[in-house]
Amino acid sequence: MTIFGILNWPLWAMMAVVLVVWHVTLLSTTIYLHRCMAHRSVELSPVLSHFFRAWLWLTTGMITLEWMAVHRKHHARVETDEDPHSPVTHGLSKVLWHGAELYQEECKNQQTLEKFGFGAPDDWIERNLYSRYSNGGMVVLFLLLALLFGIAAITMTALILLCIPLLAAGVINGLGHSVGYRNYECDDAATNIVPFGVIIAGEELHNNHHAYPGSAKFSIRPWEFDIGWMYLRIFSLVGLARVIRVAPRPVIQPSRNRAVDLETVKAVISSRLHVMEHYGRKVILPIHKLERRRATTSQERKTLAVRRELIAGDFMLDAAGRERLGLALRESETLRTVIEFRSQLQAIWQIAGASHEKLQEALQDWCNRAELSGIRALEEFAWRLRGYSLQISPA
Repeated sequence: MTIFGILNWPLWAMMAVVLVVWHVTLLSTTIYLHRCMAHRSVELSPVLSHFFRAWLWLTTGMITLEWMAVHRKHHARVETDEDPHSPVTHGLSKVLWHGAELYQEECKNQQTLEKFGFGAPDDWIERNLYSRYSNGGMVVLFLLLALLFGIAAITMTALILLCIPLLAAGVINGLGHSVGYRNYECDDAATNIVPFGVIIAGEELHNNHHAYPGSAKFSIRPWEFDIGWMYLRIFSLVGLARVIRVAPRPVIQPSRNRAVDLETVKAVISSRLHVMEHYGRKVILPIHKLERRRATTSQERKTLAVRRELIAGDFMLDAAGRERLGLALRESETLRTVIEFRSQLQAIWQIAGASHEKLQEALQDWCNRAELSGIRALEEFAWRLRGYSLQISPA
């Protein structure tokens, strides 16, 4: 091995190569392993699919079946003792710095692979190369870099191999369940780390993904950006990919007089996370702001300073948070009323085995009572709820 290799490039150029390799590796992970294989939300052409598989073999050594199985188990057992990499159960430090070890440990669990690894590729090249010699790709990568860049290949290979353990196994599985903001109060701790999914190819929008795991598009809000989705749109335009599913965006035509029919029930239940997010933003938060403004003493204002606790689901509240929320609700009858209405609305789609007619009756009754509550924001929300349609607007 020569000192400089075939390409005697400066340091900055070699670092640029590492960053490009990181970017393609992260794209391969989010588009192929995550959105295509694990969740089946997109279909890739054989050419693109095989490119991603080969690239991941070279830069990570990850086996498709193992990645799919571990990730699906994470969703199925999220934030429980069976979750392979939950900061809630393992601790943030453990997942952040030792996420790759947790992943490798779960890969040895044959029950996980058998139960959650269905649909993994099982062709000749998978059996005889990618799975059989999973570490062989990294050896090939090092030899290629050594040929091109000489002794610098040692550092470049080390940096490339840090990509997934650091950013995916560590940052996404760790910080993505610990810090950031939440658009949806799903039954886990998933967060959107930042609204601009560029560095980790869109995986930064982790709360959105956990709310709608079957969606090929991770961005939800107008100001959010998912670069993985941008690439998918480009691939779709040139015939290399076909998007199968995106998060539903219901069509809503608010009406005071529209009766709750079966279509309304189906639309509301299928869009329940959207419904509850809107309830928090348009009912709970405006009323909370008004109640704090009406408070006559500093102690009352302090007691009512529970904005986060009002929005957060039970899963996200610790004992102290529940106590603060309880004090605030005892202080404000109006807040107590809208929180009770929220619980009653959530209970409708949790009725096990209920007939369509029963659900329709329950939702109609909820809307009627909300419209008679005397709380303007709640009345307007009920009118809006009557207008949910099964039509899905374009992504």
